[in-house]
Amino acid sequence: MRFQTPLVAARLVRRYKRFLADFVLETDGNAVTGHCPNPGAMTGLAEPGLRCWLEPAPPGRKLPFGWRLVDLPDGRHRAGIDTAVPNRIVAEALAEGRIAPLAGWPHVRAEVRMGERSRVDFLLGRDDGPPLWLEVKNVHLRRDGPAAEFPDCVTARGTRHLQELAHRVRGGDAAAMLYVIQRDDCTEFRLARDIDPAYAQAFDEARRAGVQMLAFGTRIAPDGVWLAAPLPVNEPTQA
Repeated sequence: MRFQTPLVAARLVRRYKRFLADFVLETDGNAVTGHCPNPGAMTGLAEPGLRCWLEPAPPGRKLPFGWRLVDLPDGRHRAGIDTAVPNRIVAEALAEGRIAPLAGWPHVRAEVRMGERSRVDFLLGRDDGPPLWLEVKNVHLRRDGPAAEFPDCVTARGTRHLQELAHRVRGGDAAAMLYVIQRDDCTEFRLARDIDPAYAQAFDEARRAGVQMLAFGTRIAPDGVWLAAPLPVNEPTQA
């Protein structure tokens, strides 16, 4: 997925009110306010002074820039902070048949109602047999070691999604949860069980029911973000 317009480099001054952030542009030193498309905790990714990458907004937008990427403190890696990007890159990868565990369902629909209160990100179908319900989650928390973790805050909505996927599997359909690790310094995925124990319990129950748990890395550059190789889900199956 390529960004529509070239990104510009800036230094983060502060993030506030969840969806706003102030920056200083590297090109001319001007101070600007941009949209932060991420309601999560963004632990370690919103520290003042970090180098960020902003996308100029099209005419008519209230804010002149949207925050897309951040250079990690080691100076060698990046993370994507836009929570809308994973669905876009998964849609692209599905259309190109690049997600091997999901290759058996060639027909793809996005944003399909699932249950009374939710929509699933993708419903995959084929000419015969049951469909596959696919939910996508953005991951960019890393604390200790090489693992990316999810969630970075309590997510009742995420817990409900797992429960609804499990319900679909028990009814005879297939289902999968795909964790897109939107940072390029991780080699595995695990749950942040201490942050949201209820989510971890729902994860265990969904996997026991037969929901596939998939994790994929990303390739991140100032011109775009692409789905990369699968990463191991370092979560033993609970009895």
